[in-house]
Order: sequence, then C-alpha cells, then structure tokens
Amino acid sequence: MNMNLCDVSVVKRLMSKYQTGTKKSFGQNFLINKDVPYSIASESISYHRQVCGGKKSAVIEIGPGIGSLTSELCQVYDKVFAIEIDKALIPILAETLAEYDNVSVINEDFLKINLDEFIEKNLGECTVSVCANLPYYITTPIIMALLEKARNSDGTSKLTSITVMVQREVAMRLCANEKKGDYGAITASINYYGEAKRLFDVTPDSFLPPPKVTSSVVRIELYPEPKYKVESEKMLFKVISGAFSQRRKTLINSLSSSFSNITKDKIGEIISGLGFDLNIRAEKLSIGDFCRLADEFARL
Repeated sequence: MNMNLCDVSVVKRLMSKYQTGTKKSFGQNFLINKDVPYSIASESISYHRQVCGGKKSAVIEIGPGIGSLTSELCQVYDKVFAIEIDKALIPILAETLAEYDNVSVINEDFLKINLDEFIEKNLGECTVSVCANLPYYITTPIIMALLEKARNSDGTSKLTSITVMVQREVAMRLCANEKKGDYGAITASINYYGEAKRLFDVTPDSFLPPPKVTSSVVRIELYPEPKYKVESEKMLFKVISGAFSQRRKTLINSLSSSFSNITKDKIGEIISGLGFDLNIRAEKLSIGDFCRLADEFARL
C-alpha cells in the first residue's frame, strides 16, 4: 500500500473518509513532515539495539494518531503495540497499518492501563521501549506514570528507553541539571530512573494543525538497575515534590510548608548536617543529594 501518512492531502482524505478530524480535547496534531517519524523511530531502535543487542524487540506507542510514526516503528521493531484513546481513529489505523502483521492497536486510555499486566501478557519474551508524540497538556502525568511503572520487583527496568516528542520548553526542563534554571521536580524524578537527552527540535510547520510552539524529541535512557539507593522511594518523591512546591523560597522554607509535622529547626539541622547552606534552593540539589535528604526524613 505504501501510503504517505505525512502527505497533507492523504491526511485530509482520511479525515474526510472517516468523518473525523483533529480534536483539541485530545491535543491532536498530526505529523506532516515524513523525516520526523523516521528520525524518532531510528533514534528509538538504535539505542534499543545498543542496549539489548539482537534480543526480540517491542515498542509501546502512546497516541499513534493516524499511524505515521507507527508505520516507521513497524519496520524496525519485532512487535508494536499502539495505544490510542480516540476511538474515531481506530478504523483509520486499521487501514493505514493494514500491510503490517506485527502491530496491535488498542483503543484505551494509557493512564488506565496496568503496565505490569500488559507487558507480562503481551511482551514477556521481549525487551521493551516506549515511543510517544505526547499532547502538551498530559506530558508530565504520562512520563511519571511510565517511570513509576518502569521497574520490576527486583529493581531491574522493564523498559529500555522512553522516546517522546514534547513542547521544547518542557524538553529543556526534562533534560536540565542542577546547574541550570530549567531544573525542577520532573527533572530530579527522571534523574532517579535514567538520563534524559534532547535529540532534535521539530518546527510547528511539521504538524497539522501547526501548534503555536516548537517541539523537541527527548529520549530517556533508563538505568537497567537502580543507580541510586534510598530507604523509601515514596519519601524521596515526597521530598522532591515539597522542595519544588515553592520555587522562589529556600529549601528549608519549602520543606517546612510541605512537612508540617517536622519543625523548621529540625529541617534546618538535617540540611546543615548534610553540608548544605541554609539558604540553598531546591534547584541546586542533584538527585543524589535528594536521596540523602530523603533518607534523613525517612529516619525521623
């Protein structure tokens, strides 16, 4: 069939044929620059092969749209599972992906899927990566859901990498470090699980309809085994969240507001005891620093 799913006329014909269109409620913007899905798929599989070698490969795609990225993934991965929330796109995907026998399309809300059960049932023998062209409004919840579900009970990672297209401003935050101003709670959380790298930018004219902002593709390379040890992951993320809850305030003031059961003096003792200035702000702490801080809080 070899349908060019990035051709504007093809996209419009499919929308007309199936009496649907891009929906603002789902944050839909379809790719019309064929180089972009090809590059995303290439970046995803190249890292996957680098880590996993010749093992059987699988990718979970979140939000396939009409299948422009999906078709590229089908050409490089052994198995592709595309999860699409918009039921109006399911018959379109049945047409656009008809030539591939290694793809399954699932009409579900990804955030409601039990990832453990899904991988065990469908991908038990495979090494697994994730790809997604994420709606801007739901970027952080999906990334956090993936990270939180990315580990097996023994601490090893279920996923090799997460390659996502997001708003460039968000990408800068995902890939920042404690020496840059874009660093925030999501950055520190990602750093606990892996390393985020900004791969390339995508201009608004690459989409239909064009968004008002530039996008970036980011790959989060997940650690095969935990790099950082903490007594309580729950406490770690509570500390990270509290530390960044009031960005203009110092670490001690932000944590005092979030941990009302601990006195400000005691929080000050902990911060000083770890060798930090009492005027330090959250964005100056590395994930290793947050782990040490969380362990102190967990022992109280």
